[in-house]
Amino acid sequence: MNDEWLKIVGIVVVLGFIIYLAAKSLKIHRNMVEGLTMPADTSALTTGVTNGQAGTANAYAAAIKAQVIKMQDVLLITKYRTDYENVIINMDDYINLLMLQAVLNLDTSSDSAATNIAAINSLNTLQSAKVALNSTMKFIDGVV
Repeated sequence: MNDEWLKIVGIVVVLGFIIYLAAKSLKIHRNMVEGLTMPADTSALTTGVTNGQAGTANAYAAAIKAQVIKMQDVLLITKYRTDYENVIINMDDYINLLMLQAVLNLDTSSDSAATNIAAINSLNTLQSAKVALNSTMKFIDGVV
């Protein structure tokens, strides 16, 4: 009785493994076939450009433009310009204070350069944030 039970369990396990391999093989085959199919847009074949970088640039630009329009509708820069400018000015002041605090917290008496290098790196990051805020302010000022 135990021998028969063991054989049945063994057969079930082997069949399960074979089914698993077959399913995995079909999935790999399906992915390979998808890569070999013709593109729906055959205009790429006439221009000599397949997919990717230049072949779909027009559609990519249109998608980006649609996203920009959606964001403009949400942000309403012309209506809330002064609020956005105040946010940027306040953030600039906050970053300036963080930079001052980082400079004052430098430990020049310490032999450990690692802590000072970390503080200097945070200063560089804060300076990059100030540049980004300046760029954002210029953008807001340019929106009509």
